[in-house]
Amino acid sequence: MKPEWPLSKRLICLLNQDITAADAIELEYSIETELIPVLKELLDDTTPVDYAGSRPPQKSYERKIEGLELFSFVADCRRFKCRIYYKFALAEGRVWLVSLHQDRPIKEES
Repeated sequence: MKPEWPLSKRLICLLNQDITAADAIELEYSIETELIPVLKELLDDTTPVDYAGSRPPQKSYERKIEGLELFSFVADCRRFKCRIYYKFALAEGRVWLVSLHQDRPIKEES
């Protein structure tokens, strides 16, 4: 049984609002009305196999979340019908959303 994620607008902080907004426009969802359902769906459908970060997790160098562990995942998303990359940090009962966009795999050079 997965843990319940207590998501609400007051518990989600966007690290970079401009980038998050641009990615939301690309995925065609509203941050204001759909961010919480999108995150809940992603978290519910994500398994440990979907973890895409390093072990141990990297620490953030961004001033607002400096020193916090960053958790990255790539998971299939029913809502967007594609793979989504998302990264977040946790602090004091808050989810700091760092990234949430369509997965952009690194292409290997030939």
